[in-house]
Amino acid sequence: MRSLTALACMAYFLAPLFPADGAEDSLASVLDPIRLKYNLPSLAGTIFTTDGVVEMAAVGVRKVGTTIPVTTHDLWHLGSDTKMMTAMLAGTFVAQKKLSWDAKVISFFPEIADRVPAAMRNVTLAQVLGHQAGLKGNLDWHLLAKDGPLLRQRSEAAELALLTPAYPPGNYHYANTDYVVVGAILEKIGGKPWEDLICERLFKPLKMDSVGFGGLGTLGQLDQPWPHLPTGLPLSSNGPEADNPEIMGPAGTVHCTMKDWTRFLTDQLRGGAELPALLPVPIYQAMQSPTQRIAYGYGWSVVNRPWAGGNALTHAGSNTLNFAVCWLAPARHFGVLVCTNQGGDAVRKACDDAANAMILRYLATVKPQP
Repeated sequence: MRSLTALACMAYFLAPLFPADGAEDSLASVLDPIRLKYNLPSLAGTIFTTDGVVEMAAVGVRKVGTTIPVTTHDLWHLGSDTKMMTAMLAGTFVAQKKLSWDAKVISFFPEIADRVPAAMRNVTLAQVLGHQAGLKGNLDWHLLAKDGPLLRQRSEAAELALLTPAYPPGNYHYANTDYVVVGAILEKIGGKPWEDLICERLFKPLKMDSVGFGGLGTLGQLDQPWPHLPTGLPLSSNGPEADNPEIMGPAGTVHCTMKDWTRFLTDQLRGGAELPALLPVPIYQAMQSPTQRIAYGYGWSVVNRPWAGGNALTHAGSNTLNFAVCWLAPARHFGVLVCTNQGGDAVRKACDDAANAMILRYLATVKPQP
């Protein structure tokens, strides 16, 4: 769960330099040279529109030193891309008028109201979702993750975060803590763990049947992509525990297939384009609009890109052992996503290159929306 990736803003104007190669070259043939250039174990990508998948491919192996290939049916860890899902989960409560974007966060934690610093007493849900609440980037998650219900763990973490802010509210500071606080609020409203709420309210309606939480695969078995260190070496073990603690779930523990992630992103595209979607259009508008001077909505970085025909939405995520990034162009009704089972800065650049190549591929073969 690290910083967002960058993409060349002139990509759209460079598209004519790339031949329309879709007729003879598969998407795999576009991704594999990038994988080899950066020496990654695997690389997977999807191009999609408001109607769903256009192209999908996965290249490489599940684990360095083996010959078992990754597939388009494999699971991929999304890291901080989970945040956009948590923001949308909040949107389901807003749509039902059980929550408002401008709700005071402290109203959900009355037991500490008299101890919260004065500057924190007017912080709103919107500020937390937009990383403008002044909270620390991270808490000591391993210390906070202890025996007992996740609801209690997250509530106690949220209280600690609100009692010990790091910055004055109102300025942008990216924080995993923000989304753990959001998760704790939603658990108080919904009366269930965030995992249950998001499955019931988002994943089931969107038919995202492969979704799970935590590290990938069966312990000791090569049945899913194996996590790899930034050095490129495979982690000593895989499985559900090869991830951040469960308490961090709302900030970044979701995994799923590319097809199911595309279902979520397609719904975001449709909502952003004011087409029929799971939730009312105003929910997507709130999520996908930059707040004040900050180029971040709720779970989305919002940046202007010529190839997108205006604003593009993006986010990246990593638990340091996997990496995933997506880009959406609501005005042109298309998007791309990229996944790999390795962490590190070099992987971020590789995934940028893959996203750029897929954007160019789409624009070179399909007439963009005006």
